[in-house]
Amino acid sequence: MVKILIKLFTLVILLGISQASYALTKLTASIDSNPVMSNESIVLTVIADDSVERDALDTSPLLQHFIVARTEVSSQTSMVNWSTTRTTRWQIVLIPRENTIKADHLIIPALSVDGYQSQAINVKVIDQSNSTAKKQQDVFIDTQLSSKDIYVQQLLTLTVKLHIGVQLQRASLTEPTLKGATIEPIGTDNETDGIVNGKRYRIIERTYAITPEQSGELTLMTPMFSGDKVVQSRRRSAFSSFGETKPINIIGEKLTLNVRPIPDSYPVDTNTSWLPSELLTLHQEWQPQNGEFKVGEPITRTILLTAAGLAKAQLPKIIMTVPAGLKVYPDQAELHSSLTKNQLISQKRQSFALVASQAGSYTLPKVTIAWWNTITNKYQQATLPEQTIIIKPNNDLPQPTINNNQAANLTQAKLPTSTAIATPVIIEKSYYPQWLFLALWLITLIAWLSHVLYLKRSELNTDNKTTNKGSKVNVNNHYQALVAACKTNNGEQALNLVLPWLNSLHKGNVEIATLTQAFELINREEFTCAINKVQQNLYGKKGGKESGTKDGKENGDNNWQGNNLLSAVQAIQKSGINSKVKKPITLNPT
Repeated sequence: MVKILIKLFTLVILLGISQASYALTKLTASIDSNPVMSNESIVLTVIADDSVERDALDTSPLLQHFIVARTEVSSQTSMVNWSTTRTTRWQIVLIPRENTIKADHLIIPALSVDGYQSQAINVKVIDQSNSTAKKQQDVFIDTQLSSKDIYVQQLLTLTVKLHIGVQLQRASLTEPTLKGATIEPIGTDNETDGIVNGKRYRIIERTYAITPEQSGELTLMTPMFSGDKVVQSRRRSAFSSFGETKPINIIGEKLTLNVRPIPDSYPVDTNTSWLPSELLTLHQEWQPQNGEFKVGEPITRTILLTAAGLAKAQLPKIIMTVPAGLKVYPDQAELHSSLTKNQLISQKRQSFALVASQAGSYTLPKVTIAWWNTITNKYQQATLPEQTIIIKPNNDLPQPTINNNQAANLTQAKLPTSTAIATPVIIEKSYYPQWLFLALWLITLIAWLSHVLYLKRSELNTDNKTTNKGSKVNVNNHYQALVAACKTNNGEQALNLVLPWLNSLHKGNVEIATLTQAFELINREEFTCAINKVQQNLYGKKGGKESGTKDGKENGDNNWQGNNLLSAVQAIQKSGINSKVKKPITLNPT
């Protein structure tokens, strides 16, 4: 028994001596690969041969040339032949800063822990455009712009192809960024398989529509990829967080755009919108197809506007004027867009119902849309020429008197030949009892509506009293500031206040981040046209900022009148917003 106690006592003493004598003696550093791609992150591993504090490693020397994206720390203790060893491991994901990306080599400086330093590491860099570079990459990104030399408010497309050649546990792709522009994904992600330099990749393709809202030289930052690839190993690593996966970060490429201002030769006025497009056409259809138009029967004229390289919200309002004797009733415009060979095609379909009060010949004025041809760099007009239609008497209606000139016109005028979709209108003869019944019905309807409005007003007043006062003040503050900017004709201030006002008025879960989202959400042509006028004045070549005047005030904002925007804002404030903003698309490549 005494011998056993002596052995145990000796063992405790030996353990104490071994632990007390053990201390930090070495600090080593290594990276996951060398050479590396110029757009790829580096995983730096630093190991201390002792158990030290997690924050003992001084990483400040890395910050000069790298962004420290992610750091994980792990510790391990083991005992072999009564000898205890401890290690502390840091694994750090480094992203080269902009000023170091194009260098042919990088230096990872020495790091220190408790006075001990690791060795510096010289890293060879391979340019990502090198053909052999992509052959070595497990994940890489290809980007393609439809054009790098465009006009302000001209839409261009960015196609992003993410190539994945390994199994991923986690993956994400950021959105592209461009200051002074609206960016939104169009269409759906397209997923295919392909072989690049003999290696098979899973390819995820995504397309973005980009509309610069100011001119000058702009820098587009393409998406950045981050994820964890699964590492195949025969034995399970003791450091499970980094032993089974390896972090991957691919830095987005920077692209330079030359955005031109509105040309001096473009006639920008109150009735002309700035429309930069590769192709813009007008087409019309009529109904009835046979051209037999009669008094009191509806005639439908449908005008189709098609534009290449413009978003739906940029398409202008189609206006049709008619001579005396005709009444026109426009329908709600239909907007569509589609992506064809990385080219966005947008259409506006506008139908007008025409009703003639008497027979005769009527000449409709031409319809003209001004636009700028971005291929030829010339001002153009899309036009529907004057159209003469003949209205014949209707035997089902009381016959009006037709003079000799109208009779001659009925014989000589030509009928339109194209077609459209008609909306039938029923015309009935009225008698005194019917009018009496209608009057009594209208009186009853008005009384009922008045009662409903009174109840709604009472409910609204009750709800307003219980609403959070802070948010109400916030809405009013943005709205009042926007109204004041419109009344003082301060276009720059008004444009800056539009999105804050809409977000305070809109109670959705997703923020309205761009004017394009605002256009689709509001869906009012008067609001879209008013905002476009502000942008034309601020960012057009005739505006202050492009003509060299100070702060854009001398020739820019002073020419803008805020009446149209004020009317649109007041209407939206009164009716409110009920729609929801679409949530951005997320990537799930696993």
